[in-house]
Amino acid sequence: MTEKRPIWTKSFINISISTFFIFAVFYALLTLVPIYVLDKDGLGGTAAESGIAVSIFLVSAIIMRFFAGLILEKFGKRKILVLSVLLFAISTFLYMFATGLPALLMLRFFQGIWFSLVTTVAGAIAADLVPPERRGEGLGYYGIAMNLAVVAGPFLALTLQPFVAYRTIFLIFGIIMAVGFLCALSVRVEEKPAIKSEKRRLAFSDFIEIKSLPVASVGFLISFVYASIITFISVYAESLGLLQTASFFFVVYAVAMLLVRPFTGRLFDMRGPDIVIIPSCIIFAIGLLSLSFTHTWWMLLLSGALVGLGYGTLLPSFQTLAIQAADKHRSGYATGTFFALFDSGMAVGAVSLGVIAGFLGYSNLYLALAAALVAIIFYYKWIMTKHKNSVN
Repeated sequence: MTEKRPIWTKSFINISISTFFIFAVFYALLTLVPIYVLDKDGLGGTAAESGIAVSIFLVSAIIMRFFAGLILEKFGKRKILVLSVLLFAISTFLYMFATGLPALLMLRFFQGIWFSLVTTVAGAIAADLVPPERRGEGLGYYGIAMNLAVVAGPFLALTLQPFVAYRTIFLIFGIIMAVGFLCALSVRVEEKPAIKSEKRRLAFSDFIEIKSLPVASVGFLISFVYASIITFISVYAESLGLLQTASFFFVVYAVAMLLVRPFTGRLFDMRGPDIVIIPSCIIFAIGLLSLSFTHTWWMLLLSGALVGLGYGTLLPSFQTLAIQAADKHRSGYATGTFFALFDSGMAVGAVSLGVIAGFLGYSNLYLALAAALVAIIFYYKWIMTKHKNSVN
């Protein structure tokens, strides 16, 4: 019996910590920037302007996803990791000087580019660092960094905002990113030297990993559904008179996710994706169903636990499938393709579900999305069956 190759190497630990800081700052800014735009002590802007400040970041990030694989292949993963973390950190410090809306919008667009690159390359490096036979487990652990950041970022922003000046808060975020940059510097990854080839026209495969597209399309649908949580849970809780409880929703979510993550990753590797993904979708759907009937604080927290158990496992599972579908040397393309569709699902969901909620109400919206998740399970099974048939 051969000994298992380790997951927790120095480089894997450092890439995970750096990723946590990047996503924590991302979610902290996602929470704070709309408040900063609206606040009289900030920019004193309108609701529409705060929405633009959020969406312009996502626009540049999504566009850049399609070029990420090509950039990683040309310049190397470690170089792009160090450069993109550095520029993401510098742009975080620059928020201290964004005292007008035009400057803020330009900064948000600029930072979105580096967020897109750094999250793509970090995911690709994490996949390369993990032993292939333990990739589901390893990327499951790596995904914890992103999921914990969902709690830590907004918590930090909302805790500081009432008591600390905005410029000081942005300085704190910048210092956090400086630590993230130091962690990124310690990451080492084996890379084959770039092969110089004759000049040729760019092809579709230079922007998209075709083999990963089917799985990425399922990721699009899952993130579309999840957008209803990240975007509207506070508004929904406020309508129920449970706004104070809403701050603990993602805490319970994170705890539930942490409890199951060590087991689900191993199950994925040993028994295949279906035994993890299908039950997780069902639990996620039950969480949304619970939300639709929520009227007490304990029901809201129970829903948070169910969503954490379900969705918290789906993101790393689908990311793993997307990488496994591609050739090893195209892990960067696969990661970029997956997150391009995943981010698009989040952006489209945030906008379109808001319109739908205006007609249905939030309770009926969550009920409809629970039913949609059942349909997504059948779509996922169809995708996987089609893939197996093509391989055989």
